[in-house]
Amino acid sequence: MFQLLEAAAAAKQQSQRQQLLASLNIREFFGRGEIQINQKTCRGVECKLCIDVCPTHALYWAAGAVGVEEALCVYCAACVLSCIVDDCIHVQRTRSSGEVEGFSSPQQVHRLLHAANAQKKIERMTSVPGWMPISVVP
Repeated sequence: MFQLLEAAAAAKQQSQRQQLLASLNIREFFGRGEIQINQKTCRGVECKLCIDVCPTHALYWAAGAVGVEEALCVYCAACVLSCIVDDCIHVQRTRSSGEVEGFSSPQQVHRLLHAANAQKKIERMTSVPGWMPISVVP
């Protein structure tokens, strides 16, 4: 019984999230994810950069700390990329393929974006009819 109630609550929460993001005209790339802010290392009072770059306004300033509205977060990593303190903001997300990604520093985000862009380029090139990789002759 408890599992049925829990599943129904999760489905309702997901439906509300989708309606909210649709009303803001925001596309959701990652269905599941998690964001955590380490309040001990956060220097939000000095910079608030993560709040300024958040495209969905999921991050906000409240009671002397950066807060997160999970229903608005699309786990895009813009906050991690702009944060001046490594390991302050940790984002973990699941791609549609089921691959789980986690990062907490701008370097990790750059590596992830570079790898994703490189994979897209390879897929585009191999989809061209007649394309053949160049073999290296010693």
